[in-house]
Amino acid sequence: MDSLSKNVSIPRVFEKIDRWGGEVMNLSQGKPDTTYTIKAIKTNDDEMKKFLFTLGCYEGEEVTIVSILSEIFVISVNDARYSIDRDLAEAILI
Repeated sequence: MDSLSKNVSIPRVFEKIDRWGGEVMNLSQGKPDTTYTIKAIKTNDDEMKKFLFTLGCYEGEEVTIVSILSEIFVISVNDARYSIDRDLAEAILI
């Protein structure tokens, strides 16, 4: 290996792949007027997890991003609309 190749680092891109072979992203990366299936809720905060469950956000449920207003996501779950912040949206894996 020459000195040039020792100093050049090639960035590695790691994709998160779900168990069905699809890409996993969180709800904050979604687009308005799009319906997604919730694959998981990922957070270490039990209160946040319980709160999302009370809204109907759990694995297998469909969620639609109605609109995004700054850091607030208006979502529709089970024919009800909710406003959630970015932290909650990031905990919902789609």
